[in-house]
Amino acid sequence: MPVSEAIPFHQTVRRSTLEAHQRANHSPFMDALFDGRLAVADYARLVEQYSFVYGALESVSDAMTDDPVAGPFVHDTLRRGSRIAEDLAFFGVTDPEPLPATTRYAARIREVADWPGGFVAHHYTRYLGDVAGGQAVAALLPRRYGVVGGGTAFYDFSALGPVPRFREHYRALLDAAPWDDTERGRVVDEVRRAYDLNIAVFHDLWDRAEPAAA
Repeated sequence: MPVSEAIPFHQTVRRSTLEAHQRANHSPFMDALFDGRLAVADYARLVEQYSFVYGALESVSDAMTDDPVAGPFVHDTLRRGSRIAEDLAFFGVTDPEPLPATTRYAARIREVADWPGGFVAHHYTRYLGDVAGGQAVAALLPRRYGVVGGGTAFYDFSALGPVPRFREHYRALLDAAPWDDTERGRVVDEVRRAYDLNIAVFHDLWDRAEPAAA
């Protein structure tokens, strides 16, 4: 799809993928999570899926560190692997299992390991959303589910410093990436695909939600 260079690219990405973003935020699983209608075990299963998605993403991040286009997006302070492991230990999960949609999601991330724009699309979809919207989940867990004393390490991005400053920096990187109009269109399409893959994970989670919670 053509993408106009008259609009900053970060705005184009946001506007062009807003519908998919909203579908993810308002999937049945996420609506139930925010309504307090799930069990803690259902949330823990979501964290399990993150272990595979971020395992794939951070493996590709390692390979992209020296890439002139993708490398600037890689920040050690964004890495979630150890924090996910901490949360899984808190919830007593010792043997995480991927759902079918999670396996497909992680596979797609690995498929774009040699495409900087594709990597950035998945990096943007996950990390920028977690830095901002994820904070609502961190606040929700103790209030609606009684999760205290742990279980929210995944959402701790304090090492980044002020979140608005980080988001501004990230958007500037998107705007400065040396992609032509065609490549920008491919990146936007991949962001949409990332949202769809994420929604599929939510659907799998909803199908397995505990009856008493659903």
